[in-house]
Amino acid sequence: MIIAHDLGTTGDKASLHEDNGRLLAAVTVGYPAHFADGGVAEQDPTDWWNAVVEATRTLIARTEVDPASVTGLVVSGQMMGAVLLDASYEPVRPAIIWADTRSTRQADQLVDALGEREAYRMLGHRVNPTYSIEKVMWVRDNEPENWARVSHFCLAKDFVGHRLTARLVTDRSDASGTNAFDQRRGTWAADVLAAAGLDAKIFPEIVDSATVIGTLTAEAASAIGLPRETRLVMGGGDGPVAAVGAGIVAPEDGAYVCLGTSSWISFASEEPIYDPALRTFTFDNVVPGSFVPTATMQAGGASLQWANELLSPDPSNATLGALVADADTADAATGGLFFLPYLLGERSPHWDPHAAGAFVGIERHHGRAHMTRAVLEGVAFNLLTCIQAFRDAGASIDRVDAIGGGAASAVWLQIMADVWGVPVRRRSVVEEANSLGAAVTGAVGLGFVDGFSAARDLSTVTAEFTPDASRHAAYGKRHVAFSDAYDRLRPWFATRTAR
Repeated sequence: MIIAHDLGTTGDKASLHEDNGRLLAAVTVGYPAHFADGGVAEQDPTDWWNAVVEATRTLIARTEVDPASVTGLVVSGQMMGAVLLDASYEPVRPAIIWADTRSTRQADQLVDALGEREAYRMLGHRVNPTYSIEKVMWVRDNEPENWARVSHFCLAKDFVGHRLTARLVTDRSDASGTNAFDQRRGTWAADVLAAAGLDAKIFPEIVDSATVIGTLTAEAASAIGLPRETRLVMGGGDGPVAAVGAGIVAPEDGAYVCLGTSSWISFASEEPIYDPALRTFTFDNVVPGSFVPTATMQAGGASLQWANELLSPDPSNATLGALVADADTADAATGGLFFLPYLLGERSPHWDPHAAGAFVGIERHHGRAHMTRAVLEGVAFNLLTCIQAFRDAGASIDRVDAIGGGAASAVWLQIMADVWGVPVRRRSVVEEANSLGAAVTGAVGLGFVDGFSAARDLSTVTAEFTPDASRHAAYGKRHVAFSDAYDRLRPWFATRTAR
């Protein structure tokens, strides 16, 4: 059996799988994140490790499996952060996670040195403060005492991997989300590191995602309750891993949307996809020789979660369901009410760290249902812009499979089908795609399955939402108005805190 760990923004999910990747049971242990004014988004890496320990032990206890029957572990994790360690591999400060946008000045420095389009072609990504290397530069420039102690940089899953095996390495998928990885050469980008003024020695070795990086140390084995001979497979970044979990392992498998805290549209490709307008980006895949063109918005599910916290007297999952159900009866964009879902700035399609959330067009008769509907539509509108960007670059998207917590909502998936004008299919891995993708990666690395195509058999389509032609036509006009609202507010977003 295999245990997979998925280090998300809100918690670690530990899942038990058969050797072929099939899910048997799962346990989630939460941990906090610190968000503050000025674009601050941080977490304590030791919280990740403590959650891995607790989740592993709880999973074993609940399933009553023999620990000796667990032959392998694998980890996927949140991407684009910066974990800085001292010479003893201890954190020198809290990890700066993907949502942090403080490093705008450092991003500008890299653009000036490298050129925006030249960097995009090399990295597969725009230079932007949401990426890792800009965050590392920010610490160097703003926290000299902490920086003096830094000996190593890594990502979330890599930190846990080191705690498990005492080996600090990363994989291509996670490396490709740092803005420090030369996608054409498959190595750390010497030109970028030179422009950033960073020593390549702090960056970890890069290995394939399915590489067995070692067995457990005595300390780790004792902490999590597994035998020392348990092998750890490297794993990958949560975006590419989720694609595998959704059964998207080759171009013919189509596109998928993940409706998690952040949300994204993605698919598998044999080559990187370069958007002339630089709206999208491309990760290296956990599948060797493959790529994952992606367009990620900062606050997809997070926008709905925020609306529930704001609008519901008891913001539980039950009240969220009721709020969304009421939204199905309301008109929002029809009546001129729009929500710009930029609560954490924005990556795709605008790449604007100054962007903020906004309800536009509120009138006296609008209530909770209208505002919730506007949030659901606002996320769908933003993702439509991302889909259009892929189409502009030559990609074909004629259906979208949905995963992530938000995919449980039939109301939301129907809105998306109507907005996008393509069928949207809910897969049976609504909240398990990362777990399954990680488990398949582990199974490949341990030699239990022949290849990543095994993922296709681990989930099924459970519902399909067909677009209504008349609603799609109407949403097309409203999408223009939605986009216009952002375009008009963009200058104001950039200067609002300076007034």
